[in-house]
Amino acid sequence: MRRVFSYFFMAMALLCFAMPAFAQGGTASGAVNWVAISAGFSMAIASAICGLGQGKATAAAMEGLARNPAARPGIQLGLIIGLAFIESLALYTLVIIFVKVV
Repeated sequence: MRRVFSYFFMAMALLCFAMPAFAQGGTASGAVNWVAISAGFSMAIASAICGLGQGKATAAAMEGLARNPAARPGIQLGLIIGLAFIESLALYTLVIIFVKVV
């Protein structure tokens, strides 16, 4: 087992020293900023998924209220917490995009 760890750490050391070999040179004049394009697609996908999730959660809450109006406080609390978790997906995606693009 010790030999496996030894080989693993030697490989990691070699990979760390090889990183400057992959450094990118100057920028080309006609280069496309793929990070910004993929960030736009990821935000669109995250927003679409959040919209679908929020729609399903709201529909299920309204159906539950229609079946049992006395359970409103419990359903409302669960709905608000669920919507906050769903919305956090879009906010985390937005933060990751700002970190990567800017």
